[in-house]
Amino acid sequence: MTRIFATLAALGNLGLAIIFGLGWVIGDNPLSVEVRAQMATHFRAALIMIPVTMLVHSIAFTYFMGTGRWIEETCEAYKLGPDFRARNIQLKYRIIPGMMLCFGLMLITGAFGAMSDPASSTRMDSAKTIHFALAITTLLANLLVTWIEWRTIDQNGRLVDAVMEEVRRMRRERGLDN
Repeated sequence: MTRIFATLAALGNLGLAIIFGLGWVIGDNPLSVEVRAQMATHFRAALIMIPVTMLVHSIAFTYFMGTGRWIEETCEAYKLGPDFRARNIQLKYRIIPGMMLCFGLMLITGAFGAMSDPASSTRMDSAKTIHFALAITTLLANLLVTWIEWRTIDQNGRLVDAVMEEVRRMRRERGLDN
């Protein structure tokens, strides 16, 4: 899962970087046809990549839900005790705050981006500056959080391997794998 997640996280973060780059090059004259086209491209790219990036975080969480259920059932079936499950829960809850932070940042950044649009009916004088600062924060937060998620997925993978090794040992001792 670590390789799959690393690829997905790289694509999500690359998408956010592309959105940032598209926003960076938007000109200053909101009445210009070229600037309007740049804004439309930036907006469309954000509408595509923000849900994709949210999906990447959701895949990480879903992975923990699935492996958590498997660890729980395996530990019950083989009477392995609560330690494996407790460690899995600890790992799962380690990623939730960062994931929620990224979701919130992406939504708030988009909202301030909408307020930055000269054609928007909701305007705020400092919206462009806030949108820019939030865009940088969102990009950096997603890079950090996906790295933490990747590391945590790796640790959970090792936990799953440890459960499997314990199950194999027990099955060998009972003569079930002959």
